[in-house]
Amino acid sequence: MLPNRAVLTTVAAAVALCGCGRGGDGAEVHGTLERDRLELVAESHERIVETAVHEGDHVVAGAALLRQEAGTMQPRLDQARASVAEAERRLAELVQGPRAREIDEARAALAGAESALETDRREYDRVRALVERKLLSDSNLDQARARRDASSSARDQVRARLNLLLEGTRVEQVQQARAATDRARAAAAELETSAARYTVSAPRNGIIEALPYKVGERPPAGAPVVVMLADGTPYARVYVPEPLRIRFKAGTRVTVTVDGADRPFHGTVRYVSADAAFTPYYALTQKDRSRLSFLAEITIDDPGAAGLPAGVPVQVRVPDGA
Repeated sequence: MLPNRAVLTTVAAAVALCGCGRGGDGAEVHGTLERDRLELVAESHERIVETAVHEGDHVVAGAALLRQEAGTMQPRLDQARASVAEAERRLAELVQGPRAREIDEARAALAGAESALETDRREYDRVRALVERKLLSDSNLDQARARRDASSSARDQVRARLNLLLEGTRVEQVQQARAATDRARAAAAELETSAARYTVSAPRNGIIEALPYKVGERPPAGAPVVVMLADGTPYARVYVPEPLRIRFKAGTRVTVTVDGADRPFHGTVRYVSADAAFTPYYALTQKDRSRLSFLAEITIDDPGAAGLPAGVPVQVRVPDGA
């Protein structure tokens, strides 16, 4: 027993074959008018908080259609933006270099260290003179020498700090801070891109065909939440029976008749499937081969067909000799 899909395809092929014209005016196959169908999916399993359109509405590219709750994405985005601000301020601090007050403070500290060193030097000289006169012990001289040396080291340390401030920030430090800022900005941009996807926007002009989920529902991540039919000239989708397959080739000019239209339209075969939509499970005799059908798509070249609705029946005719 054939699967349901195979049965339906067989019936479609048989109907198309029965509708094939064999007269001198060409061969005809039947199908439907179609448009590009766009399925816009949910970014995550978050609640839908707003639906800005209704089924049947016409929208333009970029229009907001549906919005999901940001959930945990919002605090992550806030954290990333705070990291960017911190990195930018650190970079600005290093580029600007030390403040004038810091340099003045270092100079004052150097002056105090030099004064203390001069005092300890004089004290050392007095103690040494007294030791030479045997009025003080050698231990007193050692203590005075240690105080003098300590004051000299403190002076050198303060002077080195002042020189660092006067030289400014190292180039390597600025480069590291700039790299950290770029890294923080990139992380924030990544999160902002993900957050923007929580608002579903129209990628093209078109008509809203379906809104599978309502406000308050939580669609699975990746599930279609908006289905659109794109604007532009529609195309015909037909099933070509095997006896007519050789006449349907990519680039073949055809005539398309649409039910309800007051005139036919010119079209071009843009695609014919290489595989049959239905293949019998038994040997392909001449009778069996006639049951094969091949999916084909026809581009309608006439701009006047842009307003035709999708889903209406069409008849596609290939003139004799094509």
